[in-house]
Amino acid sequence: MASVVLSDAEKFYIVHGVQEDLRVDGRGCEDYRCAEIETDVVSNTSGSARVKLVETDILVGIKAEMGTPKLEKPDEGYLDFFVDCSSNSPELEGRGGEELGTDIANTLYRVFSCENSVDLKSLCINPKEHCWVLYVDVLLLECGGNIFDAISLAVKAALFNTRIPKVRVLEDEEGTKEIELSDDPYDCIRLNVDEVPCIVTLSKIGYRHVVDATLQEEACSLASLLISVTSKGAITSMKKVGKGSLDPESIFEMMETGQRVGKSLHIALQKILDEEESLGTSRPKVGFLG
Repeated sequence: MASVVLSDAEKFYIVHGVQEDLRVDGRGCEDYRCAEIETDVVSNTSGSARVKLVETDILVGIKAEMGTPKLEKPDEGYLDFFVDCSSNSPELEGRGGEELGTDIANTLYRVFSCENSVDLKSLCINPKEHCWVLYVDVLLLECGGNIFDAISLAVKAALFNTRIPKVRVLEDEEGTKEIELSDDPYDCIRLNVDEVPCIVTLSKIGYRHVVDATLQEEACSLASLLISVTSKGAITSMKKVGKGSLDPESIFEMMETGQRVGKSLHIALQKILDEEESLGTSRPKVGFLG
C-alpha cells in the first residue's frame, strides 16, 4: 500500500492532535472527508460507479454474464471480484500492486460472504444449469488513504446502478430448454442493496482511533480494524491490519464507533444515489475521465 515518510516532529504533531480530537485537516476523529460519487460512468457495463475521496480515486464496473451455478449452491448466482491496482504510486507497481489487489479482493469476498448481503437466489435463471454471474472489477486509479472504505462505497453504488436483463426459460415438447432474452433494454431487474455492507476502517493513533485516515495518519498508526457494517448497524465481519496490537477495550470501542459511523455512511450514500437516480437521463454526466 502507498505510504509516506514523516519526520518525528510531524508524527508527534499528528498523534497529539488526534488525542485532542483535532486532526491536521480540521476534522474530528469520527469525521469523513467529502466524497464525490457518480454512477453509470462506463457505457459497456451492466453497472458502474466512481468514488473520489480527495486523493483516493476508485472506479468499479460490473458485468453480468450467464454462467453455471456452483455445485454447493445450485439455485444461486454469485459475485466474482477482481482488483487492479494501476495506481500512479511506484510502490503499487508489479508484485506490490498484485498483493494489494489480492488482499482487497479477499476482503470483498469475506464482506459479501454474509447470506443477506445480496439476494443471490434472484440471480438464478435455471437451477443447476444457468445463473447470472456478476463480475465486479475494481480499478484503483489513485491511492490517497482509506482505500477499503472508498472501494466498498464504489461497489455498493455500482450494484445499485446494475441492471440485469430479464430472461425466460422456454421448454419444448422434447424437454429441451432454451433461454430467451428480452429485447427491451428497459425490461431488467435491479438488485436490492439495502443489506450490502460498507467497510469502516478505524485506525488506532495513540490512545484514540480515527475514521477515514489520510496517508499521513496511516503512517502514524500501527494497527487498524476493518469493520463491515450494514445500514442497520449490524457488523458482518472484522479484520485487523497492521503490525501493532489492539487491546480488548479498544476493540469494543472501535466496534461501537464503526457501527455508529457506518449507519451514517449508509444514509449519506443512499441519499446521494436516490437523488442522482431521480434526475434520470437529464443529469449531467462527468465520467471518470472528466
